[in-house]
Amino acid sequence: MNAMTIEAQTAVNGRSGQTMREVPQSGVQIADYDHRQTVGEITVDNPKMSCREVNVYYGAKQALKQVSLDIGINEVIAFIGPSGCGKSTFLRCLNRMNDTIPSCRITGHIQLDEDNIYDKSIDVVQLRARVGMVFQKPNPFPKSIYENVAYGPRIHGMVNNKAELDELVFASLERAGLIKEVENRMGEPGTSLSGGQQQRLCIARAIAVNPEVILMDEPCSALDPIATAKIEELIDELRENYTIVIVTHSMQQAARVSQRTAYFHLGDLIEVGETDQIFTNPRHKLTEDYITGRFG
Repeated sequence: MNAMTIEAQTAVNGRSGQTMREVPQSGVQIADYDHRQTVGEITVDNPKMSCREVNVYYGAKQALKQVSLDIGINEVIAFIGPSGCGKSTFLRCLNRMNDTIPSCRITGHIQLDEDNIYDKSIDVVQLRARVGMVFQKPNPFPKSIYENVAYGPRIHGMVNNKAELDELVFASLERAGLIKEVENRMGEPGTSLSGGQQQRLCIARAIAVNPEVILMDEPCSALDPIATAKIEELIDELRENYTIVIVTHSMQQAARVSQRTAYFHLGDLIEVGETDQIFTNPRHKLTEDYITGRFG
């Protein structure tokens, strides 16, 4: 059996040592590689975000093709797929980070609750407070640990005095699982922390402005296994209060942290479904080929 399949199935089952099985061939309903229409249920009962027929172009090159997907309230959804498949491009559409790329053009409809996020009336700064982002490489500001977390609430006018700001900073660090490690180091630079601590600092910075959705673009790719485990535990805890969208190249991580998984290939959303179904009984041959390591 392919090692990748074994590890992903182990993560789904939540216990090692159990007898694993191959992804069953009988589960594949779409064997035609040219069938590019999304397989699986794109809608959910209580969506936080709804995306319909989203296309993204970089100049003349089309990076995303007619992607439609709902993202549910208080769920973790993982975007997986080979490099260049469009998963990070789609993630960046959800808080208009692609606006910073001059050659980028987006069509379609993306809604956050009742708001069309690409409407001309939308304040992009406020949107990015509602839909926060944690990047692949930890990027603390060149400020103290305290100021890294305090910056967002301060510029958004969320606090009236120093006591309120202190409370918010400490609460955010606590929710990010970092307070015990830094409570006596608040004046030290954020860059003095380890890589895993810096990433949790960035998560604390994101949640300090009380977002509704947190986007994570390969948040553990630069971290060691111990730091990765802490981030994954944190993701599970944060799901109680936030909707989380994570892009990951690690299928094992997707299996551990998410409830739904979406598989992208060459700009198309090929399949979406419950995470255990995607990893144990995929319905499209492209999905099966990817999770069994035949390409990617």
